[in-house]
Amino acid sequence: ARVSTQSTGVKGVFARLVDGIQEVGKSVKAECGKEFMLDEKYGYVHSCPTNLGTGMRASVHIDLPGWTKEGVDKLKARCEQLSLQPRGTRGESGGQTGHTYDISNKHRLGYSEVQLVQTMIDGV
Repeated sequence: ARVSTQSTGVKGVFARLVDGIQEVGKSVKAECGKEFMLDEKYGYVHSCPTNLGTGMRASVHIDLPGWTKEGVDKLKARCEQLSLQPRGTRGESGGQTGHTYDISNKHRLGYSEVQLVQTMIDGV
């Protein structure tokens, strides 16, 4: 699920995400009596192994003209140091245009949702 906003800040986006997930969970349970699969150690089980755990990718679109000038490889190296991942604004494989990047937490497994969001905030 994608939840985005431009005015309520990260806390507001996170609150909307939590509310949405809870509502979807209630609807699924009412419809078929099942719940999301949750492992105490590994988090939520998904069909895609890269989303094991919380599966949360907290991201922000940000203009980085200085990093564009330095080159994408240097931006990737700096993001790696901060446990972040840079992408183009067209998605994972859609490329990048201009100097606006999608910066997100790199890890998904072994961290809580709050830790993942905080990693993104601290790095940006």
